[in-house]
Amino acid sequence: MRLRYVKCAGCTLFLSAALLASPYPQAGSQSNSADNTKVNKRDRAQSEPTADNAKNGTSDRELMRQIRRDVVADKSLSTYAHNVKIIAQGGKVTLKGAVHTEEEKKTIEDFARKRAGDANVTNEITVKGDGNGASK
Repeated sequence: MRLRYVKCAGCTLFLSAALLASPYPQAGSQSNSADNTKVNKRDRAQSEPTADNAKNGTSDRELMRQIRRDVVADKSLSTYAHNVKIIAQGGKVTLKGAVHTEEEKKTIEDFARKRAGDANVTNEITVKGDGNGASK
């Protein structure tokens, strides 16, 4: 009986410690949350292309798929870069989102230009520059 009590107490202690060491911010603590408020306001404008109003034509879907495949296949890019928005409308491609470096921005633009042509790409990607590219 005593052994069962010790095991139960040990498990309770272990679980309590695990909860206290949670990677999620505790109430009252400061966190560096991503703030895309300005970008979201910009994207609400009717003149701004967004992913939900990309054309559903076969050629536009295929163009977006090819560019996305190229971007995701490049393992040197950060998670931010892998998640940029790629919007195709009538063969014209708009790139949006945030990346860590100018290099990533240029690499993604090059992928899009390779697939859509030089005159058909608008690059609206912003560089957040965290300095270390830690989320690769």
